[in-house]
Amino acid sequence: MISKQLLIFGLVVLVIEYYSFVAVRSVLKQLNGSYHTWLFSLYLMLSLVTLWGIYAFPHYGRSAWPSDSLKYCVNILIGIFIGQFLIAAIMLLADILLIIPNLITYLLSFKNHPIGTPPEGSRFMSRFTFISQMALLIGAVMTAGLVYGMRNRYRYQLTRIKLSLKDLPNEFKGLRIIQISDIHSGSLDDPTAVGKGVEAIMGEKPDLILFTGDLVNNQADEIIPYLKIFSQLNAPMGVYSVLGNHDYGDYIAWPSPEAKKENLAMLKQHHADLGWRLLANEHVLLERNKQQIALIGIENWGARGFTKYGDMKKAVAGLENTNVSMKILLSHDPSHWEAEVRKEYTDIALTLSGHTHGMQFGIDIPGFKWSPVQYVYKQWAGLYQEQNQYLYVNRGYGFIGYQGRLGVLPEITLIELT
Repeated sequence: MISKQLLIFGLVVLVIEYYSFVAVRSVLKQLNGSYHTWLFSLYLMLSLVTLWGIYAFPHYGRSAWPSDSLKYCVNILIGIFIGQFLIAAIMLLADILLIIPNLITYLLSFKNHPIGTPPEGSRFMSRFTFISQMALLIGAVMTAGLVYGMRNRYRYQLTRIKLSLKDLPNEFKGLRIIQISDIHSGSLDDPTAVGKGVEAIMGEKPDLILFTGDLVNNQADEIIPYLKIFSQLNAPMGVYSVLGNHDYGDYIAWPSPEAKKENLAMLKQHHADLGWRLLANEHVLLERNKQQIALIGIENWGARGFTKYGDMKKAVAGLENTNVSMKILLSHDPSHWEAEVRKEYTDIALTLSGHTHGMQFGIDIPGFKWSPVQYVYKQWAGLYQEQNQYLYVNRGYGFIGYQGRLGVLPEITLIELT
């Protein structure tokens, strides 16, 4: 039986394909016969292959890709489909703006014309052709951009932040913290490029390295080819980590509940193999010359429908019996900050998160940033402040889904406490 979600998705795909067809046909009508035939045939073939790509992307995404070339081809096709989506969105908007105000005229004309195509010779024809041309241009630019963005997936940017935190002990002034997040090792395909990112981290000589979740996409063994590379991360005060939503294996079917539990246990062992101290709803005290700060690590806790594995009460239990006044929290999902941290744990000075990847798409330049993900997550990239509390959302070291980055690059964050 076809699920409701699959039926809705199928209808959306049909609408996208139809509007793209209408736009292409409208523009190609202006060409002579031979060019029209060849280009239209090419478009039809590309559309069919793109539909296959929609199937292949999640199908192979659940397991190993048969080859890198197939992965690149499918991602190019996904880029084409997103371009088609933009074309369809523009054409649908044009239909709403053109047809509704002139519905009576259309009904009186009694001319058979499909939705999205004004009657031949109508006063809207030139406007419709212009809209079709603009839609195709925007769709083509988007497709080209997404294909180009595949080259940026290992183009790590180093972000330097200086933070003045209330109640920071004198001995911790000048502390250099490296934060990375969302490695998604199941998507990585270039150990050399990944290693250069690790070299860049170590070149900063951090005092402390913090990883804020999503080591893998789904399965613990995804990190095995990269254990040697990431085990090179070390710092005088240690490397600490937490789990993200992808680390629990919630997004694939397991042969049994026991297999899923074994996978999570193996993943935790891999954190230990890397030399990372995994914090699972617990805290540690970091000490310098008898002065201390608290580092709290919570399991995944999201306010957007993800399973809440995190337990803040458990994570901070016992801190009330210490003299520690400065606390740093590692929490994978930034929605946790407003939903719980700022309401109930106002003594946490700094929260470090990841999760959003900046959607791996958007505009991210000094003084201005935009991404579609901001309509889902209020805090989605960079530094945020409310009163004496700070949140930093790392844009992610790796990638998942779209095998690239357009506008929002992979990030290594260096935070210096002052």
